[in-house]
Amino acid sequence: MATDIIFYTNPWSRGRIAHWLLEELGEPYTTEWLEYGSTAAGGMKHKGYLAINPMGKVPAIQHRGRVVTEVDAICAYLAAAYPAKKLMPAVDDIDSLTQFYRWLVFAAGPLEMAVTARLMKWPATAEHARMLGFGTYEATMDAIAGYLGGREFVCDSGFSAADVALGSSLIFSMDVKAVEPRAVFEDYAARLMKREAYGRHVKLCEARIKEVAADEPAKSR
Repeated sequence: MATDIIFYTNPWSRGRIAHWLLEELGEPYTTEWLEYGSTAAGGMKHKGYLAINPMGKVPAIQHRGRVVTEVDAICAYLAAAYPAKKLMPAVDDIDSLTQFYRWLVFAAGPLEMAVTARLMKWPATAEHARMLGFGTYEATMDAIAGYLGGREFVCDSGFSAADVALGSSLIFSMDVKAVEPRAVFEDYAARLMKREAYGRHVKLCEARIKEVAADEPAKSR
């Protein structure tokens, strides 16, 4: 059955963030699972997919023929494209809208970069802080913790795509020990992981991982 949304992803990628958002959205979508590095059909480096995303990376979506790449852009776009789903604040709720954009972009910028620098052991020292968009790792974590303290979700209006973006990054980063768990992070993550849509996207990704693992022995025979 044709759907308005085609979703290109891999279960071991940032595509999981967009996958969770799609489950929250509740609209029909078609999933195209792509392999890392492959130039064959179904691979991220295949010419068919490179026509969609020349970077050869996931996730990406096509929505009614329009292409959107970059996971946080996908979250923001889908939230705006389906306003009835209330995954972003109303346009006249300026306070919540400010919170939405600020922290969705914070997840894509300072948090992503701070975690990456830490995982890669790049020498992002205090002396580099003025040059770095995230300043320091400590400043980034303190900013998030200070904001989330005493809050249920990012926006005053309630759960939104900004929670999907920020929450996914914190959950993953704590899981791989790139971010030290703080009580405020763990409480926030626990609230998010109780959501039904979160559980559904995890099951879908795990099912795909098992499917690929089962297929590998067959390919080697």
